[in-house]
Amino acid sequence: MVEFGYTLSSEEHGPATLVRNAAAAEELGFDFVSISDHFHPWIEKQGHSPFVWSVLGGIAASTERIGVGTGVTCPTTRIHPAVIAHAAATTALLLGDRFFLGIGTGEALNEHILGDRWPRPEVRNAMLEEAIEVMRALWTGETVDYDGQFYEVENARLFDPPSPVPPLIISGFGDASIVQAAQLGDGYFGHIPEREPIALYESNGGHGPRYAQIHLCWARSEQEARATVHEVWPTGGIHGQLVQDLPTWTHFEQAAALVSEEAVTESIPCGPDPQEVLKRVEEYVEAGYDHLYFHQIGQDQAGFFDHWTATLQPALQKWTS
Repeated sequence: MVEFGYTLSSEEHGPATLVRNAAAAEELGFDFVSISDHFHPWIEKQGHSPFVWSVLGGIAASTERIGVGTGVTCPTTRIHPAVIAHAAATTALLLGDRFFLGIGTGEALNEHILGDRWPRPEVRNAMLEEAIEVMRALWTGETVDYDGQFYEVENARLFDPPSPVPPLIISGFGDASIVQAAQLGDGYFGHIPEREPIALYESNGGHGPRYAQIHLCWARSEQEARATVHEVWPTGGIHGQLVQDLPTWTHFEQAAALVSEEAVTESIPCGPDPQEVLKRVEEYVEAGYDHLYFHQIGQDQAGFFDHWTATLQPALQKWTS
């Protein structure tokens, strides 16, 4: 059985709108919401980047049933893992067993802001492993002293530890990161509708839910949707190491200027016809994902919600029952 969720895009919406959209997603029957955690948007046109932990408090106060998680938080550079452990513990107490913590090694766009050097991928993986050790130690509620290669914690105790402890859903790009997610996590954030990453995850002991995001743009016409994607989400056409290493939104804008409308919409369903969305869902399900969440690109979330209720949700029932 597959669960379907909704993306709270912190890059495109302000904090109050994100809280309202989360409440609307619960009302409309989504199983969960995933909220992005960025310091900057990818490009200035997107226009937003609120502090995710404040927004999560608002969501906790405005919802009762829907699952809520970060997609994803980087607990290694911009914020020390002890502070992330504290923030996640409090959020878990507010949301209960509805909360999951999605984590990853981050991108330079968000993690360089305090002047830290942006390390090589293998160093980022090692930092994430230590960060997980720090967070899980603090979540026991015991006093923690930790002296690692990257992090030091002295006489730290969470007097409000999480109950239950939130599952760690780890994002993995590339084989080393996928193996790390399998060995250290409680679930996996994947990125492509192919069987090989899931098989690698499972063969290395990976268990738990497997999440993936499906980008789309509902609009009254395909042409309108394609134009919206090209204007608001051209970074969807930027692939590979650039996504992790470009340090500012202006760099992303320069790279995105080389991306045509055709290139960026090649794998993003656009317009009112649900068939391309359903085709993408089927690809991810066949690859082995069981938690899929939709990212409606642009400002017309109300139109997408209507489309969900009238068309998508009924069409997805064959995977939910």
